[in-house]
Amino acid sequence: MMTFEVLDQYKNYMLAVLGRSELTVKEYYYDIVNFFRFWKRDKGLVPKDTPLDEIDVSDITVKQINKVTSDDILVFLIYLGREKKQSNSTRARHIASLKSFFKYCHSKKHLIDENPAYDIETPKIGKRLPKYLTLEQSRKLLEAAYESPAQSNERDYCMLTLFLNCGMRLSELRGIDLDHIHDSVLTVIGKGNKERTIYLNKACLDAIADWLPQRAKINIKPSASKALFVSKRGTRISDDMIQIVIKNLLMQAGIDTRVYSVHKLRHTAATLMYKYGHVDIRNLQMILGHQSVSTTQIYTHVDEEQLREAVDSNPLASFNPDNKSKED
Repeated sequence: MMTFEVLDQYKNYMLAVLGRSELTVKEYYYDIVNFFRFWKRDKGLVPKDTPLDEIDVSDITVKQINKVTSDDILVFLIYLGREKKQSNSTRARHIASLKSFFKYCHSKKHLIDENPAYDIETPKIGKRLPKYLTLEQSRKLLEAAYESPAQSNERDYCMLTLFLNCGMRLSELRGIDLDHIHDSVLTVIGKGNKERTIYLNKACLDAIADWLPQRAKINIKPSASKALFVSKRGTRISDDMIQIVIKNLLMQAGIDTRVYSVHKLRHTAATLMYKYGHVDIRNLQMILGHQSVSTTQIYTHVDEEQLREAVDSNPLASFNPDNKSKED
């Protein structure tokens, strides 16, 4: 994708200074490119019937960035909602991308006179409960992975076990090095390049112990010599490969891959710890590496059966005034 110099500089700033994940940077990058494609078409710089994805933005200059107004951004958001039928959450992400980019141009690099995204409001997003696997589904998935005939069986089972027991992010699992593990303590690098400690339970330690002898048989490239999880080619396993592996295991377990994905395993781990392990919300926040406890609180949901049981357990649940008067 051909982009312009300022956007490439912003991308490097996101990665190196802000410590954003590669996935976040990729999404922001794509959102900003799409905005300037739309902007060029809306301003008549390309024919009106040009498909958005065919518009070249490599010629965008600082002078043009300086011409962008808040109205231009609002017109783009209207286009996303009315023509592209994008949800509030998707449009909210576009707004976040543009706010971050124009703040960088205005406040950090002083390339533009005013920040056109400063007063743009984010649409309200209804909070949705996270999708997660039930305990039964989780066990079924682990069984499918353990019994898989794949040559990478031990590695895949180990990755799945860590996902479901530790609630780590995909990037955190991919980045695990052998020297990050000390006995039953694992150090992972989370969002914002922040380190946090995860304590490995017996299932995780057993899975790692089963995988390491298989790893030793692989001709590992020097660049991946420390990586816990490697491909059959001896390179550190990629994000895409992890997603493919998990998707295949979900299918083998008969679980709908249109609903569940790698990130849903993180939701699952968090929910199971809270629901069955009765983990304190603050401790769960530390395990997951959330900056704010409000983020962690989405995992404190309970199912309808629990709500019904909670109401039924109220000591007043069996109180009946009629029975009381009869006793008197």
